[in-house]
Order: sequence, then C-alpha cells, then structure tokens
Amino acid sequence: MKVQRRQFLRLAAGATAIPTLGRTARAQVYPARPITMIVPYGAGGPTDTVARIIAEGMRKPLGQPIIIENVAGGSATIGVGRLARASGDGYTVGVGNWASHVLNGAVFALSYDLLQDFAPVAQIASDPQVIIARPDMPANSLSELIAWLRANPDKGTQGTGGAGSTSHVVGTLFQRETSTRFQFVPYRLGVGAAMTDLMAGQIDMMFSVAANCVPQLRAGTIKGYAVTANNRLPVAPEVPTVDEAGLPGFYVSNWHGVWVPKGTPANVVASLDAAIVEALADATVQRRLADLAQELPPRAAQTPEGLGALQRAEIEKWWPIVKSANIKAD
Repeated sequence: MKVQRRQFLRLAAGATAIPTLGRTARAQVYPARPITMIVPYGAGGPTDTVARIIAEGMRKPLGQPIIIENVAGGSATIGVGRLARASGDGYTVGVGNWASHVLNGAVFALSYDLLQDFAPVAQIASDPQVIIARPDMPANSLSELIAWLRANPDKGTQGTGGAGSTSHVVGTLFQRETSTRFQFVPYRLGVGAAMTDLMAGQIDMMFSVAANCVPQLRAGTIKGYAVTANNRLPVAPEVPTVDEAGLPGFYVSNWHGVWVPKGTPANVVASLDAAIVEALADATVQRRLADLAQELPPRAAQTPEGLGALQRAEIEKWWPIVKSANIKAD
C-alpha cells in the first residue's frame, strides 16, 4: 500500500506540473500578440513611410502584425520619450533617425539618455541630403553657388525646419566648411512649405532629403547641385556627388534605425533583428525603399552592434558641431 501511495503522489505531482510547464512555455513564446511601433513624427513623412514599409515586411517572420503609432511633436522628443518609458517586453519598439537619436541630444534638455535608455536593434535605411536652389539661381554648379554666397555674405537664405532641425544643422556645417554666411529661414509647418517657397523663388537654397526633392528636380522647378554622399542616387543620376562637385567629404546621411527600451531581453532583441534582416532581404521591400531614394545598410549594420556603433560615432561627430554653433531649440 505504501508503494502504491508513493506512486500515486508522484503521478499527481507530475500531472500538476504539466499545466504549469505548458503555461511557462507559452509565456516564453515571442511575440504572442501584436507589436506597437512608435514613430516620433506625423503620418505621411519620410520616417513614417519607411517605418510602415519595414513593419509590413516584419509581419511574416514575426507571425504578428506591427501597429504604427504616430507620436509627433517636440522635434521627435515626445515619441522617443514615450518609448523610453515603455515596458521592455518587446511589445513596444520605436523607429528613429539621425535627428531624433543624435542631434536632439545636443539641442534639447532631454528627459532620457539617448545611449543609456534604449537598446539598438538594427539600422534599416538611409538617404543623403541634396543641395538644391531656386530655379532662377544664377549659379549652375556647386562651386558657383559657393562663389555666389561668398560674394553676397548674409544675403542668401536657406529654408529650414527650425532651430536644431536636420536642415539647420547641415546648413551650419556647410557654412563652416565653405566659409560662407547666409540667413536661416525657419518653417514651423515643415520643409514642405519651404519647398513651395523655394520653387517660387522666395528663398535661395535648401538641404533636402532626396525623397522630398526628386519630383521637383525631374520637373525642373528647382536646381540640384550635389548629393551629400560618395555615390550618385539611382533615382537622380544626373546630380553629382559632393566629391564630384568640388566639396569632397561633405557626407550627411539621414539614417533610420529601430530601438527598444532598455532592459528588453536579448532573445527578444534577436527576434526583432532577425525579422528586420528578413524584411530588408525581401524584393518588394527593397523596391519600395528604392522608390523613396532610401539606401539599404550593409548586412553588418543590420544588427544591434552595427546600429549602436553608428549612433555613438555620429554623436561624437555632430554634438561638438551643434554645440560650437550654439544651436538651441526655439
């Protein structure tokens, strides 16, 4: 009887453990529900469009949909701050770019630390700036534009998205590298309004991401002088690189990446990274990004280590430039 009783207790204990093990195994499956991707800009902009393309590409490998949540405002600080306060369980991820995860740290007094409060997942895409001007600008090349600006100090005008914006910082660097001086004209409604004024000849020049200016270049309503990269854009092959145009090494790229809150488990980060890698290898995703003049990062950059190294290097490069120029948020 004692033997039978011991066997019964062992069997009962085993039966009790089976549901517990089942619950534990189910709890460890990731992802078990939809994921929210925070975009710190409004719907329809370049970052939002890139995020939606990547999110759709990640759906199949993850087996769950990714829901885009646009949290705009504060030059992306509101959305990034929301990600910093989110739970590190892998169900809230964020897309950011050069401005949100590099420049903002030198311009704003942030409530979060760009390096300590987030875990990088992967770089996803990048696009260089294009140096453009009003259609009736006398200069017909970058060298002639620089000469015109030097001959007219403080008279030229450049449209920007406001103090500390990507276009403002690039313009500041351009002044330093070319020994020119011109006025910044901020557009609180965004660079779309600036583009309208540029085509109308109300301002002289701009630095624009390729996706925003290629249609106007093709239509001949603006002039294009150079791409801030060492390769020409496939969508605008007629525009020379800065190396070819006489300003070698003036490289500026508005790259995008994916981050999660600090403390997110390593296996979750690995799952998200694997889904991004698979998405970026998809021909449809590649075509859609290419149509936006987005360049895919090399495979080594599609990793947490690659994005982390890029962000640190960009902070080391750009923070001194922004701070020495005394660029502050409005």
